[in-house]
Amino acid sequence: MSELQKELEERSNNSCELCGSKESLMIYEVPDSPTDVKDTSVLACSTCVNQLTDEDQVEPNHWRCLNDSMWNQTPAVQVIAYRMLNQLKSEGWPADLLEMMYLEEETKTWAEAGIQRGPQIIHRDANGHILSKGDNIVLIKDLDVKGANFVAKRGTAVRNISLVHDNADQIEGRANGQHIVILTQYVKKT
Repeated sequence: MSELQKELEERSNNSCELCGSKESLMIYEVPDSPTDVKDTSVLACSTCVNQLTDEDQVEPNHWRCLNDSMWNQTPAVQVIAYRMLNQLKSEGWPADLLEMMYLEEETKTWAEAGIQRGPQIIHRDANGHILSKGDNIVLIKDLDVKGANFVAKRGTAVRNISLVHDNADQIEGRANGQHIVILTQYVKKT
């Protein structure tokens, strides 16, 4: 048994520092760790390690354990908790935990260094101009508005648009007093 493993077992009371399991424990080196930090490893169970290393294996309910482990005083544990909560933010409950979580500035920088940033979504109008939140646009085609029983006519101005955060082809705005989703291929920025 290595010296590191002995230290981690003592620090964690011989249990997974993330979920508390006492089964199949191993050393997990936190990816994207700075070189000037002493403790960059945690003692974790095989379930946690499998989910940390393979995004397809992630089971959101398993990570409800972060409700407790995010308060751990060990920066490496805090970094993993912060990163996993960010990864699961769309589930709802992790966003609430992230709001409560406190990290020292150096630890937060370390945690954010390892967060996978997906490709940035850019909304463009029919002419290729970049659309931003709050822009004004004009419809360039008559559009049937599903569920609202009206046609948004070509030339209709839509002011103060908002962007659909996960779809570059959609924006939102008000037309004929209704809040609607509009495809960007049918709009022109004014």
